[in-house]
Amino acid sequence: MQPAAAPTTTAPLPRRIGLWQATALNMIDMVGIGPFLVLPTVLGLLGPRFLWAWVAGALLAVLDGFVWAELGAAHPEAGGSYRFLALAWGERKAGRMWSFLYVWQTLVQAPLVIASGAIGFALYAGYLFPYLAPHPDAPAVLGSLTAHDLTRKALSGGIVLVLTALAYRRVDGIGRIGVALWLGVLGTLGWLIWGGLSAPHPLPVPLGLSAGDPDSAGFGPLTGFALAAALGAASVKTVYSYLGYYNVCHLGAEIERPERIIPRAIFLSILGIAALYLLLNVAVVRVVPWAEAAKSDFIVSLFIERRYGPMAAVVATGLILWVAFASLFAVLVGYSRIPYAAAVDGQFFAVFARLHPRGQFPYVVILALGGVAFVFSLLFRLGEVIAAIIAMRVLVQFVGQALGAWRLRRRYDREGRKLPFRMPLFPLPILLVVAAWLAIFVATGPQQMAAAAGMISLGIVVYLVKARAKQEWPFERRA
Repeated sequence: MQPAAAPTTTAPLPRRIGLWQATALNMIDMVGIGPFLVLPTVLGLLGPRFLWAWVAGALLAVLDGFVWAELGAAHPEAGGSYRFLALAWGERKAGRMWSFLYVWQTLVQAPLVIASGAIGFALYAGYLFPYLAPHPDAPAVLGSLTAHDLTRKALSGGIVLVLTALAYRRVDGIGRIGVALWLGVLGTLGWLIWGGLSAPHPLPVPLGLSAGDPDSAGFGPLTGFALAAALGAASVKTVYSYLGYYNVCHLGAEIERPERIIPRAIFLSILGIAALYLLLNVAVVRVVPWAEAAKSDFIVSLFIERRYGPMAAVVATGLILWVAFASLFAVLVGYSRIPYAAAVDGQFFAVFARLHPRGQFPYVVILALGGVAFVFSLLFRLGEVIAAIIAMRVLVQFVGQALGAWRLRRRYDREGRKLPFRMPLFPLPILLVVAAWLAIFVATGPQQMAAAAGMISLGIVVYLVKARAKQEWPFERRA
């Protein structure tokens, strides 16, 4: 669907991102600060069975990657899920509401994701600057906030502003920045992994193959429902660390040869990051006992300190912060294309369809998302947003899109349409991924489930009001 009387500032986005740039943007989006912050949490939930959660997250990403690869290769357009949902459920029918709900959530979800990374950045910087670390006994200076809290908030807000300035440029410059940041990510993780695998006196790595066996630290045995509940709670954290393998689909209109590059970038990034995460976990527990690691706020820095000494730990912490910054850059670039695509289609505020007159990038969206993320980074704490981010995405973006992909495949098969990429064993991957996402949704907890349902319900009300005013589905007039 094309907008009526499109202004000259909404010219097509240039296709300038190749395979390595697309894979780089995906991978730096996926890593971020997440694995360094949630690693101790996963250890605390599952004990010696901690690797199960990382494997479960990788399997879910692969299954969901089949959905994204088929849709992204067939429809390489700006906006990702926004376009996929509209096409799958009918651009003039229910697809209008599905795509509107996705953009509606993105206005809150995308800035929350950016803010969560910035907050995590400021927290982990506490290893280098102890004044940034939480101090429960510090006196309050503003409400319940201490001077330490205010300093961390100032740092997280400053990170968002720097990211916004970096993303405010043409796409080929973004591709070069993305590759440079990606090399920093790979170098950092490679060093960390080698440090653990080459340890001279390694500790045994618990594989947790016998779920009922207690460990030497007194971690109680987990069986049956208790094990399933712990695995679900831990998987919420690991899934958060894998999110981003679909970032290339948000940039679909800017990808060279998208029918080949989009699927390849998705699976290269998933398999690469899964291997890095598993090796990183193994490397850490070969040097630091897992029971001790579960209680550390700066586990990877502690690991490097034990392996190489305090100065090396300072360098490692700086590199981890580099990784976090790189991820946030990719997130902001990818999400900025979603409101842009909706505005071009006439389904969102027209101002968001404007492209920079010289750089040809959606500058209004970048400024808007960066501004809201800046406010969120000052208002929220990290623990308040991770589960909320997952719960908010599941029903519309992941479940709705997977079921929509099923509808599209059946339609294409009836029409005899040849797809650039076809998921294997259709529809088994869709059935499995829907069941897995619903299990993750339940594992986020009643409060987050209710918040996500409330956000969707409010979005439906707003859409119906808008649709009635514009005589769109389900209120369109029929001849």
